[in-house]
Amino acid sequence: LGMGDVLTLIEKAEAAFDLEQAARLQEKLRKQQFTLQDFREQLQQFKNIGSLEQIAGMLPGGAKLGKMQFDEREIARFDAIIASMTPAERLSPDIILGSRRKRIAAGSGTTVQQVNKLLKQFAMTQKMMKQLDPKMAKKGRLPFPFKI
Repeated sequence: LGMGDVLTLIEKAEAAFDLEQAARLQEKLRKQQFTLQDFREQLQQFKNIGSLEQIAGMLPGGAKLGKMQFDEREIARFDAIIASMTPAERLSPDIILGSRRKRIAAGSGTTVQQVNKLLKQFAMTQKMMKQLDPKMAKKGRLPFPFKI
């Protein structure tokens, strides 16, 4: 029927997401203090739900999405890139310029282009978080504009 298994997806999401951590994130969003560390934690929680292909299969119409090629390695790459940053870089990504990008790429086993891609994706996510309606944040409806 193409209806997916939404209940299973909801159960997996509830099991994977830490309510205390979600409350902290909600407060940071309210204060517009979303950092790369927060972004990384969201990626890890998202990864705990299951593979992207499994998640797509649980969504209504997900059978069509399931046929798309999901690159699970992209999340792992982003995680490795953020792990290679200093705490100061995670808090203030605007300080990550040329030589720092090279060091991060070398430390994470990626390229400078992949580091740039992560930083661009994070900037887009951060911009969307700043535009988030405060009423939505209070209700826990957080967008995750992440392209994989």
